Amino acid sequence: MPWWKRATDLTLVALALVVLGPLMLVAALLIKLSSRGPVFYVAPRMGFRGVPFGQLKFRTMHVGADRQGAFTAKHDRRVFPVGRCLRLFKIDELPQVLNILRGEMSVVGPRPEEIATVEKCYSVEQRKVLDAVPGLTGLVQVRYFPELSIVDPGGMDPQEHYQKVILPVRLEMDLEYIRRRSFWFDAGLIVWTVYLIVVKAPLIVLGMKPRQAELPVLTGSASRA
Repeated sequence: MPWWKRATDLTLVALALVVLGPLMLVAALLIKLSSRGPVFYVAPRMGFRGVPFGQLKFRTMHVGADRQGAFTAKHDRRVFPVGRCLRLFKIDELPQVLNILRGEMSVVGPRPEEIATVEKCYSVEQRKVLDAVPGLTGLVQVRYFPELSIVDPGGMDPQEHYQKVILPVRLEMDLEYIRRRSFWFDAGLIVWTVYLIVVKAPLIVLGMKPRQAELPVLTGSASRA
């Protein structure tokens, strides 16, 4: 990982722990009050250079729901109401600051994938996404805010639709990020992520905006790696 990326990660994590610490405590309390089970969920994921790790999240689904597959479809009944709100505002992802502190993740990068999906579905070319440290946010998360699960599977099994339709598109964009990553490109994605969460997510709740985001133009300061 480049020195500037690690330095940025540690700076932002320190800031997040101070500013968002109270919010994380409230989220933990709401989960405890609204659904039986643990506050946190540890998702086995494939990390940098194919090293597995446990991705930490606030639990947003009923206990045992992950046995039906990791991908959640639109209006997925496995997600309880408080969990749905946490997902919209990306609060469920905040515990991953610990993954970032441990060096398993970065603030910006390709989202880590389920281990079985990587082994079953990734081509040789697509496995190049493992050459980057997985991230909390990235090009895909900005383009498809609030999440890819808003895509209607059109009658297909949600897991099959994810692997055959959504995953190839997501990996193509992850590879694009790897080609273009730089300090300024990462900074642009962070700014857009904050804008989407702080400005657009509340509008979505109020029904004032469509749920699909357009891909912002972030080419000005990008560089090829």
